[in-house]
Amino acid sequence: MFAAEYAPAERPVRRGRRAPVAVSAPVEQSGMARTLCKVMDLSLHGCRLLTFSAMARDESIWLTIPGLGVVAAIVVWADDLVAGCQFLSPLTDETFESLVTRYGLPH
Repeated sequence: MFAAEYAPAERPVRRGRRAPVAVSAPVEQSGMARTLCKVMDLSLHGCRLLTFSAMARDESIWLTIPGLGVVAAIVVWADDLVAGCQFLSPLTDETFESLVTRYGLPH
């Protein structure tokens, strides 16, 4: 038997709270036709998407979120058909709360 110290991995500090949501939203990628994706979680600064086409890191996209309109974003990470995006302009607190109220999922 052996003893070892255990130190949990540190998670990156998020800039704001994140809420689980389910929003179907058209997404337009540079030079590609518009496709449908699902916004899986949302924060003031970005979101996580479930997509039906692969996305690349640093790619510019435009999401059309119902009740909000077109939001420009940059893909900051992508793994198969899931991607994390950062909005070019953060959402306001009021907009965030409205979208979470409308599309939020129970924790």
